[in-house]
This record gives sequence, structure tokens and C-alpha cells, in this order.
Amino acid sequence: MSFLSDTLSRVKPSPTIAMTAKAAELKAAGRDVIGLSAGEPDFDTPQNIKDAAVAAIAAGKTKYTAPDGIPELKQAVCAKMKRDHGLDYTPAQISVGTGGKQTLYNALMATLNPGDEVVIPAPYWVSYPDMVLLAGGTPVTVETTLENSFKLTPEQLDAAITPNTKWFIFNSPSNPTGAGYSWAELKALTEVLLRHPHVWVMTDDMYEHLAYDGFEFCTPAQVEPKLYDRTLTCNGVSKAYAMTGWRIGYAAGPETLIAAMRKVQSQSTSNPCSVSQWAAVEALNGPQDFLAPNNETFVRRRNLVVEMLNAVDGITCPVPEGAFYVYPSIAGLIGKTTPAGKVIETDEDFATALLEEADVAVVFGAAFGLSPNFRVSYATSDAALKEACTRIQAFCAKLS
Repeated sequence: MSFLSDTLSRVKPSPTIAMTAKAAELKAAGRDVIGLSAGEPDFDTPQNIKDAAVAAIAAGKTKYTAPDGIPELKQAVCAKMKRDHGLDYTPAQISVGTGGKQTLYNALMATLNPGDEVVIPAPYWVSYPDMVLLAGGTPVTVETTLENSFKLTPEQLDAAITPNTKWFIFNSPSNPTGAGYSWAELKALTEVLLRHPHVWVMTDDMYEHLAYDGFEFCTPAQVEPKLYDRTLTCNGVSKAYAMTGWRIGYAAGPETLIAAMRKVQSQSTSNPCSVSQWAAVEALNGPQDFLAPNNETFVRRRNLVVEMLNAVDGITCPVPEGAFYVYPSIAGLIGKTTPAGKVIETDEDFATALLEEADVAVVFGAAFGLSPNFRVSYATSDAALKEACTRIQAFCAKLS
């Protein structure tokens, strides 16, 4: 009899973390590896936010807080939801967790029973299906297509919903594709959800501020106010504010759900880091003027990567609307042989060979539920991106 739980056997470790670790291992061994696998901006946290954290430490704000966040941060989240989306929330409708991942996890733990289904468009962020499995639910993945810019259609959503569906998880702009849903595209999905009143919406808005080329971000409860009472709007400060290591995420939703999430958190981690919470107050309430220049940098990097990858015979790379990822198809490379004699039968084979033979770390598409593709994070320097794409071009040119 196994000492470990049956639940754990249904879950796999994060492939993005595994690939980043493997790249670090090769780097430590002296290899000149360029890592494009981590979903983390290379910008430093803005100075005003760091100053707020230092001030919090100096003022002794280093004790336990309420399990799901200080009142000041909850109030800042309420102000942000009103300012950016025209949505009214009270502090009792806000949950603050240790990163966006915890708020999603708490909600699933608080609501899922065996047999409950969660509809997840693929490609998806690697953690969604595994969090559903850990919480005892059943992930129902729906594959999108390159032809439709990796966006779920209303018909696909409608077909995936059953009487057992409890949640629909929605992420725009998307990790791993960068695909962003327009107001009209989102409206078409919310029309479907209105016909299925038993389905709740969990929206992951973490890449909200990383939107390009005139793309305007919107969130489901904003597009369809009738969904307000069954929508959990999740977000955080990790990506736009370059605060990945500070670990602050938040969610806004119905009071009963927020109270249930608080119960889960009170018996697991309790409060998020007090100092990080005060930094997040400054992030949300303080100047937002650094976002535009950061986005200009991301657009430049995106265009560089898309252009260089599309120059490769066998790779097709769409132009994403947001986030800092591209998700190229390698359908034209399947079946080819690498210089070291390895046959590329899957996108995992491609990513492994690229790392071992060309010293470039990317994440294979199967990790995100849609193949044959790979994910590149362009949240690194222009020079590193140019060199990495040059290596990818050279590696692919030698395939036979």
C-alpha cells in the first residue's frame, strides 16, 4: 500500500518549473543556456513599491494580519475594480492570497465535490487542471485552434457544459498564447453562460495590463453584469508590476464564496506576507505611468520573436494581443531528425533536443494541453531573445 495519497497520483509537477530547473542545471555545468521558459518579467519592481515595503518594515508592520488580507489592501482592490472595470465590490467581497495561484486554488478547494466538472480551454496555464484534480473535481479541456487564434468559440463552450459543470475557467490575455478576447468575443461567451445558470465563472486576469496594438482588456462581469453574482474575478500584482516574488494575488466575488475561501486559507497558509501586502497597496494605489513604457518594450520584443520564428520553415507563430508569450506551431517539423540523430515525434522531443543541442530552454506544448507547439516567454532582454531565436533558426535549418 502506498504511503502517498491517491489524489497526488493524479497530479503532475509543473512542467514550466521542471524545464527552468533543467536549464539552470545545464547552466551550472558551464553551458551557455538561454532560458525562455519562465513566465516572469525581467523588469525590477518599481521603486515606489519597494519604498512602501521598506516603510512598512520600519513601521513594524511585520505581524500576522487577517487571514485573507489587510483592510487597506482590500480597499485598494475595490478601488481598482471600480476604476478599471466599473465594478462595485465591498472589502467583504475581496480575498487576498499568496499569489494568484492560491486564490484560484482556494476557490476550487472551497467549491468542488467529486463529479463536479470544470471547463478549461486549451492551451491552458499548466496549473489549472491539476488544481481541479487536487480539489477532487474533473477538468474538462476544450482544444482551441491556431486558425481561431487559440480562442474558445461560443459553440465549443456550449458543447462542453453538462449538468455536472460547476466552473468555467477563463484567462485573457492568455498564458501560454497571449491571445486576448475582444469585448464582442467575450460577450458571445457570456451569452452562452447566461443559458447555463448553474455554471460559475473563474476569470484569471493576471495579464490585464499587458495589452498591445490597441487591444482593450475587458473582464466577464464587466461585459455581462448579469454574471456578477456567479463570477470570481482573480488578479494579482505579479506580472504587470514585476512583483512575482512578492507573492500577492487577489480575487473579487460573492461574499459567501469569499468567506469559504477565507476558511480554506485560515487552515492552510493563513495570511500572505504582511510587508508584501503593504507593497501591493502602493502598487494598486500609486502611479501607473511605468506600464506604458514597459509595454512598448514588450511589443518590440514580441515583434522580434514573431518575425524570427516565422522565418523558420516548419514553424508558424501567430501575433498575440497581450501577455509576454508566443505559442508557435511546429507541425511542419514533426518527423524530422536532429543533428544528434533524434527523431522529433512530439513537441516534448523538440523542446528537449533544442535544450540539449542548441542551449535554448522553451516549454513544450503538451504541458499546456495543445500540441504540437512550444511556448516562448519574451520577458527577457532583446539581445538574449535575438541570440535564442538565431539558435532556433540554426537548429531547425539542420533538421533532416
